[in-house]
Amino acid sequence: MGCPPALRGGQPTPASLESATPVEDSEIAFDERGLVPCIVQDWRTGEVLTLAYMNAESLRLTRDTGEVHFFSRSRQELWHKGATSGNTMSVRAIRYDCDADALLALVEPAGPACHTGERSCFHRGELHPGAPFETLPILERTIAERAASRPQSSYTAKLLNDPALAGAKVEEEAEEVVRAAREESDERLAEEAADVIYHVAVLLRGRGLTLADAERVLDGRRQH
Repeated sequence: MGCPPALRGGQPTPASLESATPVEDSEIAFDERGLVPCIVQDWRTGEVLTLAYMNAESLRLTRDTGEVHFFSRSRQELWHKGATSGNTMSVRAIRYDCDADALLALVEPAGPACHTGERSCFHRGELHPGAPFETLPILERTIAERAASRPQSSYTAKLLNDPALAGAKVEEEAEEVVRAAREESDERLAEEAADVIYHVAVLLRGRGLTLADAERVLDGRRQH
């Protein structure tokens, strides 16, 4: 079924995350060991964090507690993700594939997903160039780090310390992207658009917001 209120600490699930074709847990195609693979994806950024397995009990616990529980195949026991490290994963939604033999958990992670300390377990292999969807989450994490440390040499920190300057830079870059669209090459337009996105992200961070907040507004408009 669609995620119950328990998955969001008593908050109703956003309409945008509710399944149009809900699946009863009894319809999940567990394998001969009673397990089903579960892909874990960052709810805000879309980044894939890990792959693990659930059985019926761990799925029930995930729903009841609002935090991800798996079944460890190596230890043959239930596993509350982050119970020891503190790197828990709050579940925002659970989705199913077309055959109901694989799950997708959309989560808000409290820390790294990987036992190595990496944000994602998928940190080996062909990492460069990064996938386009990875760029903005990395940018926002960098801005958040600058907001926390405020290094004197950082341009980002300078903007965060001066909201009026950050706002003026957004206005300036917006004018430049319009001029580039009118008069310059596609490459220059992309460069100016990147400048706008960066400065908007900094402006949002200064108010405690992220690009995800703007994305939720867009998603709400899509429903109408």
